[in-house]
Amino acid sequence: MSKFDREKVMPRYFMIAVVLTVIGVAVLVKALYIMTAKKEYWTEVADRLKRDSVSVKPTRGNILSCDGQLMASSIPEFKLFMDFQALNESGKDSLWMEKLDSICIGLHEIFPEKTAEEFKKHLEEGRTAVQKNGKVGSRHWPIWKRRVDFYVFSQVHNLPILNMPFNTTQMADGFIIRSSFKSGFSIEEYNARRRPFGSLAQRTVGDMFGAKDTARCGLELSFDSILRGTNGIVNRRKVLDKYRNITVLPPIDGADIVTTIDVNMQDLAERAVIDELKLIGGDLGVAILMEVKTGDVKAIVNMTRCADGEYREVKNNAVADLREPGSVFKTASFLVALDDGVVDTTYRIETGSGVYHMHGRDMKDHNWRNGGYHNISLPRALEVSSNIGVSRVIDEFYGNNPEKYVDGLYRIGIATDLHIPLVGATAPRIRRPRKNKRGQYENWSKTALPWMSIGYETQIPPISTVTFYNAIANDGRMMRPRFVKKVVKNGETLMEFPPEVVKEHIAKPQTIKTMQTILTHVVSQGLGKKAGSKLFKVAGKTGTAQIAEGGGYKTGIVKYWLSFAGFFPADDPLYSCIVCLKKSGLPASGGGMSGVVFHQISEGVMARYLKRNVTDAHDSTTVVIPDVKNGDLTAAHVVLRQLGVKTNNGWNGDVATGNPVWGNTVRNRDNIVMTPTKMTANSMPDVTGMGARDAVYLLESRGLKVKLNGRGKVRAQSISYGKEIAPGTTCILTLN
Repeated sequence: MSKFDREKVMPRYFMIAVVLTVIGVAVLVKALYIMTAKKEYWTEVADRLKRDSVSVKPTRGNILSCDGQLMASSIPEFKLFMDFQALNESGKDSLWMEKLDSICIGLHEIFPEKTAEEFKKHLEEGRTAVQKNGKVGSRHWPIWKRRVDFYVFSQVHNLPILNMPFNTTQMADGFIIRSSFKSGFSIEEYNARRRPFGSLAQRTVGDMFGAKDTARCGLELSFDSILRGTNGIVNRRKVLDKYRNITVLPPIDGADIVTTIDVNMQDLAERAVIDELKLIGGDLGVAILMEVKTGDVKAIVNMTRCADGEYREVKNNAVADLREPGSVFKTASFLVALDDGVVDTTYRIETGSGVYHMHGRDMKDHNWRNGGYHNISLPRALEVSSNIGVSRVIDEFYGNNPEKYVDGLYRIGIATDLHIPLVGATAPRIRRPRKNKRGQYENWSKTALPWMSIGYETQIPPISTVTFYNAIANDGRMMRPRFVKKVVKNGETLMEFPPEVVKEHIAKPQTIKTMQTILTHVVSQGLGKKAGSKLFKVAGKTGTAQIAEGGGYKTGIVKYWLSFAGFFPADDPLYSCIVCLKKSGLPASGGGMSGVVFHQISEGVMARYLKRNVTDAHDSTTVVIPDVKNGDLTAAHVVLRQLGVKTNNGWNGDVATGNPVWGNTVRNRDNIVMTPTKMTANSMPDVTGMGARDAVYLLESRGLKVKLNGRGKVRAQSISYGKEIAPGTTCILTLN
């Protein structure tokens, strides 16, 4: 093997490296030269190139509410332009000058923001502009700066000169170009995304990047492949010096998705959250309303206070925010203990005077300044949300075996990843205790378990918390939150998403029944009273957690996460709901603030279930026969017969001919007695008790002039009954 000659080989490598470096630098310099000095030349070359085939975008599918109302839809929008060179080449330039004033006046009427003189100056500027090729007149001069809808485009298209038909259609990526060589008027057509209900459920429904026509967030992004459809292809061929479009592959429009959102419930929840946020000066508000049996999300609210003080949906906090849940988590802690059988409802806890020293730290109840709760039962500890009561139970029975407690949390489903079909959704994070080789817990202190049991040291999004409470309401059956029910197109169902069970049983049936009772008592006799209703039973749990921001709990900004989670009606649950509010400083109360929003939502939702029968509105003394005015008995008889109300037969009205028979009516308990009155041509009739229409008709038919004061039945007449009258006399009628 020959020896490596370093002195000969290394200079060769160096020369190769120098040559490659020089070539690389030359390529970069040439690229920079083309991008700068030659940019205009190559841009013009690109503009002269015509593609043989063009991609045609389909119409994006709609997003519908649970009852089929449009929540997001694609509608055409247009940009309006003038091609003055085409106008000049068509020989219509003189006609344009003749009609220019009319066009500008019409544009001003369509777009009042700009005067006719401003439009004229603007269009003249485009007509006299000199292009780089030396030709006079812009080929793409905007008539209006923004996109317009079809109605506005139609109005512009009806103006003089501009009303000439389009004779070419050119497709380009993302929009359609239509132009007229005769008038020079051209448009660019876009598929714009619009929400008929405005910002309602905005972050859940989702947004689009308008310029790119791509999905940005929410269901728009999650179901983009279904909504978008499939692009088509149009072949462009030159025929008689003009390009014609021949469809090779037609575009396939996107399908519609039917969501579980109820527009009315969504509107109710949003208004309730915003009203409370304004009242307490809150920074953020979240609410989720879920159907118990199916897991359908009927409303989801995410309101953030913006810089201008208004509340808008900026982020889907309901599914994306990982936060320490606070006292609503205590329900999970006691459910684990009850299901494991380590305690029952008779178990009593000594909470002392509201302050209890646990492993070097003080655990405090909310009323520690007032002396605490002392010795209380396990259900009462949840009713009054005693931190000491819950943490002592968990620490006593799981302190030496924290894995069993955490395993219990995973067993009851509160730590389950729900796989929410919204981009940005996060799974709960409940850390597990880990032992090293020596059998010691790593990164796990003695205080971890007590504070975890009351909702700290865990991170759970609101959607996971309400799903857990929904499972309790559903007798232990945990349903996956459902946002979309099906995919439809042209009235045909292409795909269905049936309700899905995550866990058949999160705990023993008796444990669930016990917890349902305790949560009902939290509202009826505990801290959740403001969430309750006088019309139906409510069950739930309050929560108030301090948020660490900008340096921790002590040195940072003091903010609170207030929540209430529960279900209603408690005796036969239909809906579960969670309300979370974020605010700075005191006062801060989950029951007194979030509970109020829960109350507003629950009563508003249940009001839709009120059904009343007409028989419920009266008793044995109620008279259901209507009050009938005096006047035309023929018309009254026809109406009463349609209503099924009995009338007497002692009058001679000719219903068939419709001729009026004037008379009086008397209402009895089970019928209407109608008595005709005799009238003479020259004497004043009695019109008291008649309606204004009958009274005016009767008097004017006798040549009298009538003046009315008031409304309702005639109470008095200025000419007495039976008095002789003369045509042209004015009679003043006073009505009730």
